[in-house]
Amino acid sequence: MATLLLFGPARSAAGLHRVTIDATSLAELCLVASRRFGPEFDAVLRTSAVWVNGEPVAGDPPLGESDEIAVIPPVSGGA
Repeated sequence: MATLLLFGPARSAAGLHRVTIDATSLAELCLVASRRFGPEFDAVLRTSAVWVNGEPVAGDPPLGESDEIAVIPPVSGGA
């Protein structure tokens, strides 16, 4: 099972910061997480960056049992 790491609004929407999910691809993992955590989480996920094992990814890479997937919502701020 891959480990999903959640930060900021994604963590708040899911109610936890880490969860393991049985998925063979990034798209499957995102679908399972969205169904499990609901529409608020899904909305955050759609605007977030997703990294696999500390690297940004595009597309739908396959996932293995030891992979860590981080959902990183947009950050705003300033002086």
